[in-house]
Amino acid sequence: MYHSISDDPEPGVRPYYKVCTPSRRFAEQMQWLADAGFRGVTLSEGLEALADSANLQPASQEAAELTERGNNPSATSVTSCKLPGRPAVITFDDGFRDFQTAAYPVLKQHGFSATMYLPTAFIADERKSFRSRECLTWSEVKELSQAGIEFGSHTVNHPELENLSWPEIENELRASKSMIEERLGCRIHSYAYPYAFPQAAPRFAKRFRDVLVGSGYESCVTTQIGRARAGEDSLQLPRLPASSEDDRPLFEAKLGGAYDWVAVPQACKKDVHHWFRQSS
Repeated sequence: MYHSISDDPEPGVRPYYKVCTPSRRFAEQMQWLADAGFRGVTLSEGLEALADSANLQPASQEAAELTERGNNPSATSVTSCKLPGRPAVITFDDGFRDFQTAAYPVLKQHGFSATMYLPTAFIADERKSFRSRECLTWSEVKELSQAGIEFGSHTVNHPELENLSWPEIENELRASKSMIEERLGCRIHSYAYPYAFPQAAPRFAKRFRDVLVGSGYESCVTTQIGRARAGEDSLQLPRLPASSEDDRPLFEAKLGGAYDWVAVPQACKKDVHHWFRQSS
């Protein structure tokens, strides 16, 4: 999980919360991936590879039932995927311009691809900014799409969804998806949850999942820490955060699973936060 590829040192930001990765460090990390036999892929390709490793079993009960009835529009994504090397899904949130200027040339050099999630209110024909960082324009998005970069939704306005009404949440999901599809002329089915995913609020998470399915999404990546495994729920996928703090030992530890334990204190912190929020 990347955000900005830039040399901003983010003064005052604790290492865990840093979202900027210097271009030199990003290039090193992509080289480390290649050295370890990994190939950077889109989320769709990664899910196909997971389905293949799980003997082509759909990731969710809904998908299995739809496939039995023969009307599953995503059934083609649960097919054998013979990717060279070991697939590693590379994702970018927020649609920053530095993806095109700093990240894409490195990806191209290695023959890697990636999935970028767009908050569509900040993507326009004229240059806009989000969090004081320039974002991609629609012409740049289209150019990158034609070059093999996959795009998904990151809502319209990048809000904290738990603070919105359900009609507002549904509009954030549907309007962003519709805009990207209109601009690119192709169906998009991937979504990235903004801010921390509220797994500590199971009723919200369940209803949100239903809204995702009803809005036409087939996958959702979150900020939950971990590596996706065969049989993982494609609508609540964990990711490994990457930033300037990831030197080679830490980066390789994350790839090997030695960082997965952080998901436990992360979940406990969310439980406590949710309890205080409900009690206030």
